[in-house]
Amino acid sequence: MTTNTSFLLAIEDLTVSFDGFKAIEGLNFYVEEKELRVVIGPNGAGKTTLLDLICGKTKATEGSIKFKGTELTKLAEHRIVWEGVGRKFQTPSVYEGLSVYENLEVSYPSGKGVFGSLFFKNTPEVDRKIRDTAAEIFLTDFLDRPAGELSHGQKQWLEIGMLLIQDPELMMLDEPVAGMSVREREQTAELLNRISKGRSVIVIEHDMNFVKEIARKVTVMHQGKVLAEGDMEKVQSDPRVIEVYLGH
Repeated sequence: MTTNTSFLLAIEDLTVSFDGFKAIEGLNFYVEEKELRVVIGPNGAGKTTLLDLICGKTKATEGSIKFKGTELTKLAEHRIVWEGVGRKFQTPSVYEGLSVYENLEVSYPSGKGVFGSLFFKNTPEVDRKIRDTAAEIFLTDFLDRPAGELSHGQKQWLEIGMLLIQDPELMMLDEPVAGMSVREREQTAELLNRISKGRSVIVIEHDMNFVKEIARKVTVMHQGKVLAEGDMEKVQSDPRVIEVYLGH
């Protein structure tokens, strides 16, 4: 198979098996620059495993994952982050005891985590980036508030901000609106539509109303393979997709 180099992310013939069970099997998946892609599918379809493979948390059994032409399957997780891939997991992992400002500060690239931040100087440029990011994620008024006091939805936003401040070219979000209020979901749709103007975003989501708010292109996964792909209307009317969803 020839790889089209115009894709930001090109995944070809990707397979991973756990004790003989193929969680992902012969998967081909392509994402363009500045594309917002939503991945849906029933539980056990392999959606989270796909993100685990892209970010290096899980190693592929076979196949290729190329990001801007660089093969990721051989790289350690931190190297994949350096290449420009950011990942947010299902449960928000913010530093509860630190303020919103400090959470963003330790996520700033030259801070490189808690230890790096001991030797890290906050400059006017860093301060501006923190405040700009806070504005983008609706948390300007909460900068001095401990992250532990935020609502569940606000913690999700903070974690998106902690990724945004690293300026990745590809952001991957696993169920970002789980547990959010209706208003927070609307704001998150607005946020994702905005941030995908400057980078590619892959979103795994179960909430179909939310998917409709953001989806330009949807990939439906089933049993570790791509079942269907296209705009929401095309995917929703696909008999195979209807069968998989109604069959579950």
